Amino acid sequence: MLRSFRAHVRARPAAVFAALERRLRPGDDAESYYTADPAAFLIIVQGGWWYRGEYRVVPDETGSNVEHVIVNVAQHARALSGITARRVLAAAPADFEALVRRLRSELE
Repeated sequence: MLRSFRAHVRARPAAVFAALERRLRPGDDAESYYTADPAAFLIIVQGGWWYRGEYRVVPDETGSNVEHVIVNVAQHARALSGITARRVLAAAPADFEALVRRLRSELE
């Protein structure tokens, strides 16, 4: 795991998951792997040779917690993947905040 983020959204988990899935689902011509499990409130996006993003919606008493983890899944040249990941990791906090703002704007 390279980075992790968590934020609260005051909306039911199913609604948060559906909105998250709409935003994360790649287009038909995308060269990435995408898995969405609505029963587990889990989305996995894997692209390139090192990157996997995992998104979870965790219910709580006042809505949902959105969790995002960036994982290095490189099987070879793991040290090189750290160099390659710098730009993604630098942008990740702002990207996650923007995603959460859009979810809150739509759902709260």
